[in-house]
Amino acid sequence: MRSLADVEELIRRYFDALYDCDSASLGSVMHERAIYATADEQPVLIRDMGEYLPIVAARESPRSRGEPRRDVIETIDFVGANTAFARVRCSIGNRDFVDLLSIIRTEGRWSIIAKVFHFTTRGE
Repeated sequence: MRSLADVEELIRRYFDALYDCDSASLGSVMHERAIYATADEQPVLIRDMGEYLPIVAARESPRSRGEPRRDVIETIDFVGANTAFARVRCSIGNRDFVDLLSIIRTEGRWSIIAKVFHFTTRGE
């Protein structure tokens, strides 16, 4: 059953995990077979969760640096009862991100199956 509140909560947990660099929490909102991708780096960067989550765990968190939160859910669109798409914004360090999140519901649980993102660097 599609639920805007459930998808919004998933995205809030996603933002919290990124802000805290909490790879366990991030892993709980990402599907185990999710991909992480950007064409802003060359060659195109595509990672699976086994590659991505340890990178998040090794970062100094935005929270520990006292960075302001810039989390915004711009849109959430449902494609059916089990599929949604969200466009969100957040910041880490001097980078501002636009994340395109493909979200699916399997076994009664919503999770992010793909994160494709664009970033800009402030001050450049």
